[in-house]
Amino acid sequence: MKSKVYYTKEITPESLIKIYQALGADLPGKIAVKVSTGERGSKGYLKANLIGPLVQQIGGTIVECNTAYDGARGDTAEHLEVAKEHGFTDFADVDIMDADGEMHIPVEGGKHLKYDIVGTHLDNYDSLLNLAHGKGHPMGGFGANLKNQSIGIASRNGKAYIHMCGESDSPEEMTERLTFEEDGRIHDRDTSQTAFIESMAEAAKAVDDYFRAAGKPIAHVAVMNAISLLCDCAAEQDDPVMHDLGIVASLDPVANDQAFVDFIYASNEPGAKELQKEIDRQEGRHILEYAETLGLGSRDYELVEV
Repeated sequence: MKSKVYYTKEITPESLIKIYQALGADLPGKIAVKVSTGERGSKGYLKANLIGPLVQQIGGTIVECNTAYDGARGDTAEHLEVAKEHGFTDFADVDIMDADGEMHIPVEGGKHLKYDIVGTHLDNYDSLLNLAHGKGHPMGGFGANLKNQSIGIASRNGKAYIHMCGESDSPEEMTERLTFEEDGRIHDRDTSQTAFIESMAEAAKAVDDYFRAAGKPIAHVAVMNAISLLCDCAAEQDDPVMHDLGIVASLDPVANDQAFVDFIYASNEPGAKELQKEIDRQEGRHILEYAETLGLGSRDYELVEV
């Protein structure tokens, strides 16, 4: 049976609420809204005036974890300051989930990760809205819901652990191993690209399993706007390379990411061709294939316009 992916071309606070309602998710209890707060200097993160009304309507808490790289969001105090600068504290509480420590959650059936490392505050929530920004990514080719649920929910050490495919959880070692190119692309000289892509999928599956085991639902929404080649963690983010595509939402993260990628590959814009090239170079679509084999979701979907 095909997964349903809901779609709207309109990107407004009202359309974001409408597409969330179309899911019929009715997330219960204390709701974690995982969104990238954006690096200081980034331009492409989801803006507070767009997502604020939805987060307020469902009574959600913005959740993040500290970054593994040297930047403004590598420690809790400064991370909260950036969230304030970007307007997130104007409409919701912001919880840096690894502020008080981290915990290991199981990875079942993976090839690279023995476990996933997340912030201890993750346990405080009854449901999760995975609210992602669909864009390019300097290591993954593209980033949307799977990336937001894997590296996004991982703690500072957990992010390093995923990047190094289970070999180490040291942010310092990760930084030493990464090669930063002038165009913003990043490579790990000691790890295969395939292993990194698969490690992201394994971490995303671990979060899904952890929530499902406790009877806690997850809903996935991706806003496909300000689509640049780099992610929101880039302090000097490049300009968008293609026009805004709309919003997709699903209870299936694989299907939702597949729909985003399909929109990119259906475009003939010069910038879209550039993004397609980067996704192919970074083996980006492999995360969809591998996540499907892990049982995280299906690439086969029905697109429902709302």
